[in-house]
Amino acid sequence: MKPTIYDVAKKARVSIATVSKVINNTGRISEKTKNKVWKVIGSLNYQQNVIATALTGKHTYTIGLLIPDLSNLFFAELARSIEDRGNELGYNLVICSTDYNPDKEAKYIELLKRKNVDGFILASGFENTLEVEKLIAEKYPVAIVARDVPAFNVNAVCIDDFQGGYDAASCLIELGHQKIAIIARDVWSNRERIRGFRKALEDHGGIREYTFSQFTLESNVPWGKKIALDYLNSPDPPTAFFACNDLLAIGAIEAIREKKLRVPEDVSVVGFDNTVIATIIDPQLTTIAQPIQNMGREVMDLIVTEIKGEKQYKSRIVLNTKRIVRDSTARLKKERRINKQKSNA
Repeated sequence: MKPTIYDVAKKARVSIATVSKVINNTGRISEKTKNKVWKVIGSLNYQQNVIATALTGKHTYTIGLLIPDLSNLFFAELARSIEDRGNELGYNLVICSTDYNPDKEAKYIELLKRKNVDGFILASGFENTLEVEKLIAEKYPVAIVARDVPAFNVNAVCIDDFQGGYDAASCLIELGHQKIAIIARDVWSNRERIRGFRKALEDHGGIREYTFSQFTLESNVPWGKKIALDYLNSPDPPTAFFACNDLLAIGAIEAIREKKLRVPEDVSVVGFDNTVIATIIDPQLTTIAQPIQNMGREVMDLIVTEIKGEKQYKSRIVLNTKRIVRDSTARLKKERRINKQKSNA
């Protein structure tokens, strides 16, 4: 027989009203009492009847999180950060991986609506603007994370992607590189990173742009390796790579090694995100760090505040990136500069 709220109250030696307030995060309850009630809830494996709660017009304390690619460590770490903050605030997540597929995005949104979620968090890569418009029209609380959508009046937490791309280019230009290949997926955030990258090329002494651009349909190590090999097999290969996420950067490193070249002595690599894998790979990856933990906490705070009706206006929070220099980048060797000058003559 499943435990009830009465069982929780009895074992915790509190009233049913107190248990309800703890679960729904309402009223003034001491931290000591909250901890005691949650401990009993855990020991009894008590679960609210979420559907029954929804039918009474109350919150279900559940939020839908749509992530484009959970195999990408950036999104996995972001989802964990959002979930951790949700647990602190008394909310659960239903996480859906959409594979950058607009049809899947629409399908999961309908599924989450049927589960009576209180709101939606949409992560970078969500391109189905029609579904966003429908959610807004239907008065669902919506927050967007890891990208900016100025056209929509929704809460948003993003980074300065333009500045991140600018810093990535500056890192390589300062090391003497001028022929830099970009590996990216065609999504809004990467377009901004590439725009910032090219602005840096313009600003650093009028450097001629040797940038190779490649947009892929995938965002993983095999594609990063494949595209990097295409560049390295070209008649005039790059001396450095800028990959718009860390997994693509690792693919580039694999390609460089397959060509019997060294990182960073022969070819430098810069990634983006600063996921845990950046410190596991050998050599450790120079990358542009996103404040993943802060992003997760901020977006959960925004969506919960909207769900509770505590403010009427929408917030747009822009967080800064940071250049993390490790062992995958080095100054371009003088002999490679001479060879480049000869090849360009």
